Formats: sequence, structure tokens, C-alpha cells
Amino acid sequence: MNRPAIRVEDIAPISHREGMALAETEYQRFADVLAQLQPGDWTVQTVCTAWNVKQLIAHVVGFAESNASFRVLVSGIRHGKRRAAEKGYDQVVHGMNEVQVEEREHLAAAELVRRWSQTWPKALAGRKRFPPFLRHVPFDFGPPIGKKPMGSYLMDVMYTRDTWMHRIDLCRAVRLDPALTAEHDGRLIADMVAEWARVHDLAFTLHLDGPAGGTFVSGAGGDELTIDAVEWIWIISGRGTGTGLLSKELPL
Repeated sequence: MNRPAIRVEDIAPISHREGMALAETEYQRFADVLAQLQPGDWTVQTVCTAWNVKQLIAHVVGFAESNASFRVLVSGIRHGKRRAAEKGYDQVVHGMNEVQVEEREHLAAAELVRRWSQTWPKALAGRKRFPPFLRHVPFDFGPPIGKKPMGSYLMDVMYTRDTWMHRIDLCRAVRLDPALTAEHDGRLIADMVAEWARVHDLAFTLHLDGPAGGTFVSGAGGDELTIDAVEWIWIISGRGTGTGLLSKELPL
């Protein structure tokens, strides 16, 4: 049975409470993927061209450890800013990512898995108790997203999106089928559709196939597109190439 079309403006923003529930599910699903990796998988190249599987996981673990400890978060931002300035990166987050991976390069695969299992509950707790006085402080994500609040955007939404996208990266790199449900992955996808429409002021009818999909309408008289839900975000996140609507990026 076809699902009814959803107007983009009717997609409610992810609240703090809902965001933490989505984060908990996503962290557990990432752990489930790590449990399925075989010894030979860790050196497989991912779509993130600078990283193999082990390095990508080091990055995700690094962000979790920064969520678990405010001291680690502040240190990561400070070192990330320095690295971004040294390398001429246009976004601080690129410097942060690079430093995170370098600092964990020496860890064995088993240690990264252990650290993830021990850290993600603490990361979730850290995101829940992120200082209220910092929630409205803007963080610059660069174009086309721009500056967004650290609380309602970075802590409540983006860290979960980042983990979700890297779970997809891992699954595609080592040929695993990712767990996908309408309640979890579909909610994350819908939120991304809404932001994509807002950021680029798009008019479209978007038919996203698969368990995480749905039909979304923005504006009037726009293009109509049918594509798999995961493939849609794969392309607009810059992991693939597209034309027309699919050339409008939403970086992840």
C-alpha cells in the first residue's frame, strides 16, 4: 500500500527528547555493524577517500569520546581549529576529523570496538546534559548549511546523522545490508529532506523507495524524482554525483 505524501513544511523538527532516542538506537546499530566486521574488513577503503574502515571507525569513536567528555570536546575543537588553519581547510570540522583519526591511529581493531561499546552510553549521556548556556552558541558548518546552534542542531541532530551516514559507509564498504526501519531511519531521512528543501529553497515531489523512504512534496510545480532513500542521501551528501535536484548537496 502506498504511503500518503508528506508536505515538507509538516515535518516537525527533531526535539531534544526525540533526538536522544534516535541517538541511542543509532549508537546500538553502529555497535551491531562493528560486531559483524571480519579481520580483513578493517583495511578496506571506504567512500570517504582519506579513510579505510579502521580510520572511519576511529573518527566515529573520536566524536563519541568528545560527547562523553566536555574536556575532550573543547580540546578537539581547539586542535581542530589549529589544524584547519594550518591546512587551509574551509571548515573547522575537517581539522577536527583529521586530528581524531590521527590520535587513534595506533589502536587495534579490537580496542576500537571495545572503546565504542564503553563510550557510546557515556556519549549519549553527555549529549543529554550538554550545558544549557551553550545550546544556543552557533557552530559554523560552512556552506550551504551555515551557522547552527550547538544544542538543537549539533548535539540533538548532527552527531546522530554523522553516525548514521558512517554506518551506511561501513556497510557499503564491506557489503553488509544495513538495518533500516521507517521509525528510525525513515525519521532521520525525513528530517534531512526537510532541511534540504529549506537550505536550497527547493520545489519537488520526491519519491524515496525502501523502508526508510516515503513521498515528500515541497512547493509547487517542481521536478519529480524517484530514487532509493539511502541512495538519495548518498548522492546529495557528496558520496555520489547527480544532476538536477541531485546536484543540490546536503553535506554529511
